[in-house]
Amino acid sequence: MRNSLMAGAMVVCVAALAHAQGQPGGAPPPPPANLQVLAKDMPRPQVVQVMQTYTAALGVECNYCHVQEGRGGRNDFAADDKPAKKTAREMMKLTRDINEKVPTLVGKAAGTATTVACATCHRGVAIPKQLTDVVADASASGGASAGLAKYKELREKYYGGQSYDFSEGGLIAIARRAQTDKKLDDAVAYLQANLEYYPKSSRTYQALSQVENAKGDKAGAIKDLEKAVELDPNNQQAQAQLKQLKGQ
Repeated sequence: MRNSLMAGAMVVCVAALAHAQGQPGGAPPPPPANLQVLAKDMPRPQVVQVMQTYTAALGVECNYCHVQEGRGGRNDFAADDKPAKKTAREMMKLTRDINEKVPTLVGKAAGTATTVACATCHRGVAIPKQLTDVVADASASGGASAGLAKYKELREKYYGGQSYDFSEGGLIAIARRAQTDKKLDDAVAYLQANLEYYPKSSRTYQALSQVENAKGDKAGAIKDLEKAVELDPNNQQAQAQLKQLKGQ
């Protein structure tokens, strides 16, 4: 559903840009105005293609950067009123500079080194923050319940895409952040939630054992490690930790 909506938004955006400032009588539209980073003589179809990659990379519509003349109105693509447009220009310059420097830095010929683009960081979201940071921000005032609510909200919206890490390790990383911040009960809550999604996760039980041990619950830590080893007999780290806790 989300991909369909995004595709629809891009169609509307591209159509609006393609027909913006069109002339009466069927005359072709004038060239794009106020291009400052893109070449000033770049043909309109090429500008449209570039803008299409930006909207897809950030998961936004044209009016995220451009001034829209009323709800449902056309966009004023030449106007510089919105701070987001100015930021976008600086990010375009930064990306260009990085791609110019990378070949020399990695010792590869021009055109052979991996390049970066908007999607490299944004991956379908306007503000490219890591999932761990987003959840930590949510939990700062509302604890683990608020953090988990934000996690579930994002998972519902973005699961299956590349925006956030909803793999087995996602909530484990969030729990480790909470443990580092001495929020042990929050860490347990995140790990228990992870077991709802990944009930056979040896790594989750191993992480739980570390939190339980930090709370002084050695018996609980041993039990979790035993479960971790049961689920994954090849988890040598869990085996070593289990032997250490048992004093073997």
